[in-house]
Amino acid sequence: MTLIMPTEKQKHYSTCTLCEAMCGIEVTTQDRNILSIVGDKANPFSEGHVCPKAMALKDLYEDPERIRTPIEKTAEGGWQEVSWDYALDKVATNLFDIQQKHGVESVATYLGNPNAHNMGSILFGPYFYRSLKSHNRYSATSVDQLPHHIVSRQLFGHQSQIPIPDIDHTQHFMIIGGNPLASNGSIMTVPHIKRRLKAIQARGGKVVVIDPKKSETADMSSEHHFIKPGTDALLMLAMIHTLFDKQLIAADALLGFAADLLSVEKYVVDYPPKRVANLTGMSESQIIALVESFCAAGPAVCYGRMGASVQAFGTLTQYLIMLFNMLTGNLDRQGGMMFTQPAADLLPHSGRGSIANFFTRVRNLPAFAGEFPVSALAEEMLTDGEGQIKAIVIGAGNPILTTPNGQQLDKAFENLDFVVAVDFYITETSRHADIILPPVTALERDHYDIVFHNFAVRNSTKFSPAIFPPAETTKTDWQIYLGLAERLDKLNGLPTDKYQTLWQKEPKGVVDDLLKSGRYRHEGEVLSIDLLLKKPHGIDLGPLQPDLPEAIYHNDKKIDLSFDYFMADLTRLDKHFFASEFSISEASGLATDESLQLIGRRHLKTNNSWLHNSQRMVKGTNNGWSRCTAQIHPDDASKHNIQDQQLITVTSRVGKVTLPAEITEKIMPGVISIPHGWGHNKKGSQWHTAEQHAGVSVNDLTDEMVIDELSGNAVLNGVPVTIEAA
Repeated sequence: MTLIMPTEKQKHYSTCTLCEAMCGIEVTTQDRNILSIVGDKANPFSEGHVCPKAMALKDLYEDPERIRTPIEKTAEGGWQEVSWDYALDKVATNLFDIQQKHGVESVATYLGNPNAHNMGSILFGPYFYRSLKSHNRYSATSVDQLPHHIVSRQLFGHQSQIPIPDIDHTQHFMIIGGNPLASNGSIMTVPHIKRRLKAIQARGGKVVVIDPKKSETADMSSEHHFIKPGTDALLMLAMIHTLFDKQLIAADALLGFAADLLSVEKYVVDYPPKRVANLTGMSESQIIALVESFCAAGPAVCYGRMGASVQAFGTLTQYLIMLFNMLTGNLDRQGGMMFTQPAADLLPHSGRGSIANFFTRVRNLPAFAGEFPVSALAEEMLTDGEGQIKAIVIGAGNPILTTPNGQQLDKAFENLDFVVAVDFYITETSRHADIILPPVTALERDHYDIVFHNFAVRNSTKFSPAIFPPAETTKTDWQIYLGLAERLDKLNGLPTDKYQTLWQKEPKGVVDDLLKSGRYRHEGEVLSIDLLLKKPHGIDLGPLQPDLPEAIYHNDKKIDLSFDYFMADLTRLDKHFFASEFSISEASGLATDESLQLIGRRHLKTNNSWLHNSQRMVKGTNNGWSRCTAQIHPDDASKHNIQDQQLITVTSRVGKVTLPAEITEKIMPGVISIPHGWGHNKKGSQWHTAEQHAGVSVNDLTDEMVIDELSGNAVLNGVPVTIEAA
C-alpha cells in the first residue's frame, strides 16, 4: 500500500466576492483543501477586514450538494450527469430550434447579481447574449439599483458613472434607505464601514440615518429619523425647497458644468416642509433642521440606497438626492459625492445605457440598457402571441425568490418549453431547468473587480489568480457562455473566427489591456496583470480626486439635468399624494386603515438567497424563524392582538405568507419588515440546509403590477399588507 503524503500548506492572497466590499483574504490550502480564510492584513484597501460571510467561500467550495458536472432532467424526473460537449451542444441546438420555430424573441435571459462579481461573466457573457439576438433580457438590476443607472446616464452620460460618497473625508454623512453595516456598502464599495462611520463622528462630524427601521447603522448613528415608506421623494423636494428658502445654495463651482442648475427652484416651490410633513411622518422643524445641519457641516454627502430606490418614486428620489448634493456644492468635492478613477476602466468601452428604445410586448414597459423590467417577466411567459417567451437561460439567479410575485413566476416557468440554468445548485428557480451547466466557485477562477473598483471609496487595484487549477471536468462561467455563443453563431451560419482569439485571450487578457491603457503607473511601471501578480496584496492608488469635466461622458462635457424627463414625474407624484379624492393614508400607499406598509431588510450573514446552504451562515436560527420574522411595532401588535413570536399571516394583493411576529420599537408604527431571500420550501430544490431553515419569501407578497413608472423598477417597499394571527 502506497501512502500519499499531503503537500505543504500554502497561503494565497485573494478577494472575497460575496458582497461589494472587495475585502482581501488570506486563504490557506493544502492540496485542494481550504484550511482557513482570514482577512489579508497587508491588503491596502481592506486592511485585514472581513465579515462573517468570507468563510462561506469555503462552504460553497466544499458543499457536497454543489453540482460539479452538467446534469439533465430525465423523462422520469430525475437528474442525470452528462458530458460538457453533450450539454453545450444540446442547449445551443434547442435554443436555436425554438427561435427558428417561434422567433428570436422567444428565448429570454435572466442574470442574477453574482454576475457583477465575476469578470468572466461581465466580459464574455455578452457574446452569448448577442448571439441570441433577443430583446427579452432581464436581470436583478430592476429589483435594485436601476434608478441609480438612469440618473447617471441622463446627468453624466454613462449608466455606471455613479458618484460615490467620499466617506473618509466627509463631515456629515446622511444615509437615506441604506444599511451599510449589514450590506458592507452598496453602490459604495467600502470595507471597514463601522470604523469609517465612527471616524466621521470622532472628527466632530455626524452620521444621520433616515429609514422606516432603526437599523444596525442607525443604532450607531448620530441621529435617526423614521420616515414613512415610499415618501422619500417628498422629503427631498422639501429639503431642496428649504435650500432656496433659507438661502443655503452653494453651487457656484458647478454652474460652469450645469448652467441651469438653479432652475430647480421653480420645480420645488410647491413642496415646503409644512406641506409634506404629515405624509412623510416627519415634522416641519425636523426637515428644516436636517438641511441646516447638513449645510453647516462643511463637506457633506447625502447617499440614498436600496430603500430609496425600490419604491414607487425611486428614480425621482435618486435624482433629487443628486440635485441636493449639487445644490449644496457637494458633487466632485472632497468629502462629498465623488467620481472614482479605476485602474481598469471598462466604462469608455461599454454601452452608456440606452433609454426606452424598445418596450415589452404585454404592458409596454420601457427597456433600459437593453434590459426589460423583471416585473414583466412572468406575463411575457404566460401571454400567448408573437414574441411570447418559450425558453429562458438563467445565469446565477433565483428570480422565483427575488423578484415580485414569485408564486406567479413559479407557475410561469412551468409553461416554458426549455429552461437552462448556469448555476451550481438546484434552487427554487433552477429546479425548473432541463439542463444545468455548473460553473466553478469563486476561488477556482481568476478574479478582478471590473464593477466594484468603479464604486470604491478609494482607488486601488488587485488581481486574484485562481487558488486551485481548474479540474478537467469543470468550466468557468466565461467558458460556458463562450462555448454557447460559438455554437449558436455556427448554427446561424455566422463566422466564428473571433472565438479562437477570445479563447486564447481569456478575460484576464482584456483586464490586462485595460490596465495598460489606463491612467496609472506604479513605481514607474505601467500597470499590468504581470505587475499585479508580483503585488498579491494589491496596490493603493490614492484617495478619490475631483474629476470634472473629464468624468462626464456627454460630448459637450456638461451635466444634462434632464428636467423634462425627471420633473415630469411630479405630475404622478402630485396625483398620488395630493389628489383631493385621496386621504393621507391612501396617498402614502395604505389600502385601508388596517393596512401596514411592507419593507424588506437584510442581515450581515445573508446574501440574497444563496448563502443559506452554509451551516455557519444560518447557525443560530430556529428553522429559519429567528432571522426570517415579521418585525412590527408594539402599537401595531397591540392593535391586532398579536404576541411576540406568535405566528401571523401577512396578506397582500398577490399572496400570503405565515411567519412569526417580532415585536420591536426599532420599526416605525404602521410598517412591517420581512427579510429578503428566504422561502426555501419549493418541491424539487436540493439544498437541504437551506430547506431546514426555509423561512418565507417576501416576494410572495410584492406586486409585479406596481412599479416605478419612470424606470420600470420594482416596488418592494411601501407594499400594502394586512396581518392577522395565524
